[in-house]
Amino acid sequence: MANLKELSKQKELFTGGHRACAGCGAVIVARQVLMAAGPNTVVASATGCLEVISTIFPYTAWNVPFIHSAFENSGATISGVEALYKSWMRQGKYNKKVNFIAFGGDGGTYDIGLQSLSGAVERGHNILYVCYNNEAYMNTGVQRSGATPKGADTTTAPVGKVSKGKEQYRKDLTEIMVAHRIPYVAQAVVGNWRDLMNKVEKALSIEGPKFINVFQPCRLGWAYEPEKTCEMGRLSADTCIWPLYEVVDGNYRITYRPKTKKPVTDWIGVQGRFRHLLKPENKAIIDQIQAFTDKNWEDLLKKESLSAPAVKPSEAPKPA
Repeated sequence: MANLKELSKQKELFTGGHRACAGCGAVIVARQVLMAAGPNTVVASATGCLEVISTIFPYTAWNVPFIHSAFENSGATISGVEALYKSWMRQGKYNKKVNFIAFGGDGGTYDIGLQSLSGAVERGHNILYVCYNNEAYMNTGVQRSGATPKGADTTTAPVGKVSKGKEQYRKDLTEIMVAHRIPYVAQAVVGNWRDLMNKVEKALSIEGPKFINVFQPCRLGWAYEPEKTCEMGRLSADTCIWPLYEVVDGNYRITYRPKTKKPVTDWIGVQGRFRHLLKPENKAIIDQIQAFTDKNWEDLLKKESLSAPAVKPSEAPKPA
């Protein structure tokens, strides 16, 4: 379990001095993931916000080996590194445990890099892929992606006389990864550090491909005050817009249950990208988003109830 006192003593593996926007959630994700992973880690990162702000030549914010890959192939890049490591292990050239982590934004994961990611996990590489999901192509101008939610105002799904923002609901990439039948899949969020870091530690303790989808508020594309990034993340979990759960060998476990499930308007109402939805004539869209959110939460509760409960060591069946 992540221990804040012990973690605070560690050397920073993702340093300050980068070029991220004030209040950027991506750098919070990178810093906490690496704190949980430790120094024996190799990182590959797709082109995107995280790479652009952290590796401006001749500087780097990464205190671990880092490979910049193209927008679409972070999954393939980290697979190649992991394959080389296994070859060295077989040849007796190396004998230390190494964590292999790939980062990609939602554009480079949900859309452009989905084929690369799917191939990597289907082949069974021992990697952890972390998607920092800010729900649009933020680095290139706030264009809509497969992760952009219904009703959001983006530069390629703009609000106007005809359009009310993006018309489609977002793709459920987490469930797509569950369908690959890999040993570990999870959702986490910026603002709940313990949940995220526990999931990273758990994922890295499991052999095989792992995937964590981290909901990452973007103060630029979402249009909110930068000091509210972590608050925005927690609010997404409290409204069940982004439930926190994990799927271990196909079994679902919800890792955070709101004491009081808040309406989606509490989350929508503090973001500039949704300001048009607060007009009375757009109430029907709000109602659709609320119904969509409620159904997803109810479906998740059912999946958890049908999953095999975790067996405590004391309750495990004794050998005959």
